[in-house]
Amino acid sequence: MDNSQINTIAEIAQKVSAENDRRFRQTSTIDQLLSERDEVLVEMCGLADLGFESTNAETIVNSLKSFSQALVDYTALGHFEIYERIIEGKERRVSVSQVANRVYPKISETTEKFVEFNDKYDGVDDKESLLGLRDDLSNIGEALAERIESEDKLLSEMSGRSFSAGSS
Repeated sequence: MDNSQINTIAEIAQKVSAENDRRFRQTSTIDQLLSERDEVLVEMCGLADLGFESTNAETIVNSLKSFSQALVDYTALGHFEIYERIIEGKERRVSVSQVANRVYPKISETTEKFVEFNDKYDGVDDKESLLGLRDDLSNIGEALAERIESEDKLLSEMSGRSFSAGSS
């Protein structure tokens, strides 16, 4: 074997290694996103289960802060680690781009709802500030369901795995 053949083999090995690294990072990111999504659902259920009329404001506010932080973390991870690559046109797989073009508008719409919710309840500290929380939480639950449905389609196409809410 001459040097040019060795160099060609080395280049191929390097490309395969880089692709394997990218796929590993993608799988890890998807798994982390699913884990954070599960955390959002757990926090939301915990908050929703509180008897707002009989629970003191401090307990509600603490649960709300925990839920809001989980929601922001989950939303940011999805945006910066998965969707940004697609938005910037860096996704090379045609099938992933096609699914993304169909589902991303719904994902983007839910992101706006999550940000509005977070902004509305950021810094609240009394029961009067929480009067609309039950309705707002219901709306966020609906938005989460829409996002999960859209997100699962995209994640399935990206990874070749099947996803559904709560089965990460």
